[in-house]
Amino acid sequence: MAHGNRAAEIRGKTIRLTWTEGPTKGATHEHVFHEDGTVEWHSMERSKKGDTTKERPEYGAMKVADGVYVVSYLASSGYTLTVALNFQEKRMVGFASGAKEWYPVQGTFEVVS
Repeated sequence: MAHGNRAAEIRGKTIRLTWTEGPTKGATHEHVFHEDGTVEWHSMERSKKGDTTKERPEYGAMKVADGVYVVSYLASSGYTLTVALNFQEKRMVGFASGAKEWYPVQGTFEVVS
């Protein structure tokens, strides 16, 4: 993946996504978008128990419009998460998809660092 597909507004940031619709409705996941173009995430509920992911797949992040960025990555589970983050409204919409199904997702987010 070309580095041009990792918007500076996402790269190097830690962002918490709180799901209001979709298969993870009610959960919060913290995503760390590393400078090297990889992402790692964990459930805020599970991380209190020490349960975090060890995988770091590559991610893409591109500007869609002023204050709106699309972010996508493919996890080793075979699921792809693609969300549009609206930094003005702190809302997100997108899709989680696998080989045989897809789910619309929505929620809110906050930039932690």
